[in-house]
Amino acid sequence: MDANELADRVAHQMLADEGTGPSWGIRIEEVRAGYCRLSMQLREDMLNGHRIAHGGMVFALADTAFAYVCNGRNERTVAAQASIVFLGSAEAGETLIAEGEEVATAGRGGVTGVSVKTSNGRPVAEFTGYSRTIGGAVIEV
Repeated sequence: MDANELADRVAHQMLADEGTGPSWGIRIEEVRAGYCRLSMQLREDMLNGHRIAHGGMVFALADTAFAYVCNGRNERTVAAQASIVFLGSAEAGETLIAEGEEVATAGRGGVTGVSVKTSNGRPVAEFTGYSRTIGGAVIEV
């Protein structure tokens, strides 16, 4: 199995094992070593009091893409820190696309950037995640 196949298997298993992603309708569009693209259609129950995407839902989608990227080598990795800048809004019925890409790794630490946009390319947020590898495999190979 090559690095791209491993990253894909890890992401699909992580999605299957978590309760959050499936309940939010997160779909894996593409995964390869150091990269992940997810989508999620916004529902009414994902909106805030202004009737736009709740920031927590945008963060959660970005954080999920971050997780799949930094665990793609099949080494258990968790978030050490994350930040997000909200650039725009989205409404119910729109689909958000999160694209995550590994920026750097050093020792047990890593940095991943995730862009969240609407399906028509309108920017919604930019997320930066800092990861820490804690040891052990994510999946059996």
